[in-house]
Parts: sequence; structure tokens; C-alpha cells
Amino acid sequence: MKKIYFIADFFVDKIRGGGEIVNQIIIENLRKKKYNVVCLEGQNVTPKTLEEIGSDFVLIANFIHLSNLSLLDDIEKKCNYAIIEHDHKYLKTRDPSPFKNYIAPENQIINKSFYANAKAVFCQSTIHAKVVSQNLNIDNVVNLGCSLWGDDELDHLESLLDHKKDQDHIIVSSTNKVKGTEKSISFCRRKNLSYNLVGPLGWQDLMVQLSKHKNLVFFSQVLETFCRLVLEAKMLNCKVITNGNNGCTSEDWFKDYTGKELIDFVRQKKQEVLSKIENVLEDKTVDLFVNKSSAKREDITVILNSYRRPYNLNMQMKAIQNQTVMPHQTWLWVNDHEDNRDYDYNNLGFDRIFNNDYNWKFYGRFAAALLADTEYVAIFDDDTIPGAKWFENCLNTMKTHEGIMGSAGYIQTGARAAQYEPERSGWPRQNEETMRVDYVGHAWFFKREWLSHLWREKPPTWDNGEDIYFSYTAQKYGGIQTYCPPHPPEDKSLHGSLLGYELGVDTKATSNNHAVSHQQFFSERDYCINNSLVGGWKTVHNVKPEVQK
Repeated sequence: MKKIYFIADFFVDKIRGGGEIVNQIIIENLRKKKYNVVCLEGQNVTPKTLEEIGSDFVLIANFIHLSNLSLLDDIEKKCNYAIIEHDHKYLKTRDPSPFKNYIAPENQIINKSFYANAKAVFCQSTIHAKVVSQNLNIDNVVNLGCSLWGDDELDHLESLLDHKKDQDHIIVSSTNKVKGTEKSISFCRRKNLSYNLVGPLGWQDLMVQLSKHKNLVFFSQVLETFCRLVLEAKMLNCKVITNGNNGCTSEDWFKDYTGKELIDFVRQKKQEVLSKIENVLEDKTVDLFVNKSSAKREDITVILNSYRRPYNLNMQMKAIQNQTVMPHQTWLWVNDHEDNRDYDYNNLGFDRIFNNDYNWKFYGRFAAALLADTEYVAIFDDDTIPGAKWFENCLNTMKTHEGIMGSAGYIQTGARAAQYEPERSGWPRQNEETMRVDYVGHAWFFKREWLSHLWREKPPTWDNGEDIYFSYTAQKYGGIQTYCPPHPPEDKSLHGSLLGYELGVDTKATSNNHAVSHQQFFSERDYCINNSLVGGWKTVHNVKPEVQK
């Protein structure tokens, strides 16, 4: 029987914290698989203990209470070991959230060699794995992709699904400042939301209270490696009002499940997580490690926009961070609106934030792009989530069709906005080959130097038509055409927009906005198109301007 030594500060018989629960489930699973698991509290580990361990495998979780932290050097040199990473113990502060993009300065990094020489570093979420690998520049990180719950815990959650939700917002009371109780209370008061401050309670009783509420308000003040409470709320059909400091929200599956479906998913995911750990113990590590270096960094500045859909930014940032070609920097342009005034952008990982007290509408972000110090600029509407190979697709298309790239292209058949070919190019048509179009929207990719053409003439209106005007002026003054790169139906990773219909067709879309009539919106666009045609715009079908009465 293979022996495994499990080292941790505490086990569940003394402290029933999230980390200790996860550790216990791992231990129980290994014992079921016929491993001989020996549990050692860190304070009891000595040099003699390490001699006794010899060639047996060591799983080390929390290690702050080691009898002597110099023992980490001995474990590194003498043992075959893996780390179950819980609370950022590679940082002096154990919290990466104050640092830009969660990347700490070198003088804050500790235990680097200990992490680098582990057989594997098990992390609990995508963002957790990314932050660890980028701070330590290591390639032995494994994303487990979920926390762990015992079957009895999941049974308890499932038993509460029929509870009547007759309470609005719940805030879990905690004296631990990192749990953000005061921030949650302040948020509810500012928004005039009714709330109940609950706790401290045991876990089962807390879940009962959670099951009776419609919404959980939780603002963690540190980057939680996973945050079990947030996922428990979703399992109990609660909506979650939170910030970007929850590792569980970085998982692709997070938005897809809730209630009983999520409970079933977590049951299934448990076996996958445990198998990853067992594979490392058995030296089956093929395809387990997060490959930090796989994404090449290019000379691109990304500019996102916040107006009435700030809730999409987290999803957009994840899509940017998952690109096969990484940008140099990512900026945010904020146009003032009551829908975004209380939104906290600070933990989303932006390099620059232009937080305006005025609505500069469509042209503001193109003005900000003049400040970019990169060869390329990529701009996205607030309803646009690119596939993982969008930048790669644009750069490859530039080699054969240098021009303005976009995710949704229009080919005019007449001088009015509604007169374009029956289906737009790009993601709506899913064109197999690169297509020349008259102008593009939703996502733009272009050389920064081409922006000079946009400002050669004053736009006919600041309220509309930046997409039309950019393609017109680039062609007129720079001889630059506009294209939709390939959007093949069988490979959505190349697409510039994955959720165009799901996110873009609502009352917050400018074309559907009640503050601007449908007729006025398209009348303005008619004017923009006709103005460009009069100015010499050569469209694909050589459309002529309408004679103005």
C-alpha cells in the first residue's frame, strides 16, 4: 500500500474551515483508493520526521505552523512533494488583490523555490492558477477547477431547495475584515436594499438562512482562491451581488448552472478534481499543467467600454485574458451613466481606467486610443465577447488583407443605413473567407497610426456613426479598406463576438434605447452614410449618395 504523508496546520477535528474541509475530502478519497495516508500537523514536523518520510510522497497544504519554516528547504531537497495551495502563501501579505493585475513586486514574493520544485501546485480556480503561475513564473501549476464538498453537505443543500424565498438580501456577518461585511452593508444602504445580517452560525444553519433569501451580498476584500459561499448561494438558487475577488467566477462553467443542476455538476466535478490529484501521485501528469507561456504577447492595446452594461466587463476581461495572443495592455473607457456610477472597476485587472463624468458616446474611446503606445489597437463594444483566437485571427488576416478588421461587417446596397446585404458579415453570417466590407462594428482591430485619418474631418454628428466614419476616412485619406476576417461556423474561437444575440439585443442597445427613438437613431445613420458618400467613400457596390432635397 502506497504511503502518503499529508502535512497541514490543522485538520477538521480542530478547525472546520474551507481549506480543512477540502483537505479532509482529499484524504478520505485517497484512503478509499487504498493509499495509506498519514496526517501530520505542521507544528509536529521535525527534521527527524522528514528522515522517516524518506521516498514516500508528501502532500503539503497550509504550512504556516511548521515547527520551523526552514523545514521547507529540507522538504524541497529531500522529499517528493506537491502543494495544495489555499491562501497565496507565496506572498508576504497572502493577498495579491492590492497589486495591479494581481502581480506582486518581486520584494513581496516568498517561498518561490519551494513552489517551483514541487511535483505540482494544485490551485482551485482559473484565476488562482493564473495568479500563482504569473507571480512565480512557474509551469507546474494544476487548476483543479472547483472546490470540494462532501456528499452529506451536498445532500443538505439539496434538501433546502424547496424553501420559500421570502427574504430579499442576506449579508453574512463576520468579524474578519477580509470578508467585507461592512462593504456589503454600505452597498445595501446606498442602494436602499432591504437586508438581513446573519451570523455567526454553524454551516448547516447558515445554509438554511441562505436558502430563504433571494440574494447574497458579498464583497471579499482579498482574492478568494475559490469562495465556497458564493457557489453555495448559487446552489441554493440565490442571485449573487459581488465583486471580482471570487475565484469560482473565473470558471467557464460558473454562469451555466444553478440550483439542483449546479449541485449535480459539483458532485460530478468532485471526481474530476480528485482524479487530477491522484494522477500526480501516480506520475500521470500529461496535459494537467497550466501552460502559462502558451499565449504569445503582442503589441496590442485593448480598449473596453462601460456605459450601461458594466456587468459584462468581467466576462470580457476573461475572454481577453484567454486569448492565444495576449495584448500589451487593457484599458477601460467609462462613459458616465447612472447604471455604472457605483460599479467597482478596480479589481478587474485594467492597466488604465478613463472614468469620465460625461457621456462622450461613441468617439471617446477612439480618442483615448490616440494615447496607445502599441502598433495595434483593439476596441470592443460592451456586448462583445471575443473567441480565444480573435487577435490571432486578426493578425493573420492582416498579412493578406491589411486593413481595419471587425466582427460584424456591413456591405451597403443603398445610401440608407437599412440598405445593406441581407445578412451582415462576420459572426452573423459566419463567413469562411475574409470579406471586404464597407464598415464594421462590435469589435475593431487596426493599426494605431490609422487613427490620424479619423480626425482629418469633423464628424457630421458626435451622436452616431463612428463605425461608418472610421472606415470612410481611413479609405479616403489612407487607402485603407475594411474587412471581416474568417468566421467559420465550425471554429467559434476565431469569432470576434460569441454572444452577440444574447447580450446585444436589449433596451440598453442604442438602437433600441427609449431615450432615442428608433427612427431618430437610423435617421442619424442615414445622414452619416450619405455624408461619407458625398465625401468620396467608395463602397463595395459603388453606392451613390442620395440627392438632398
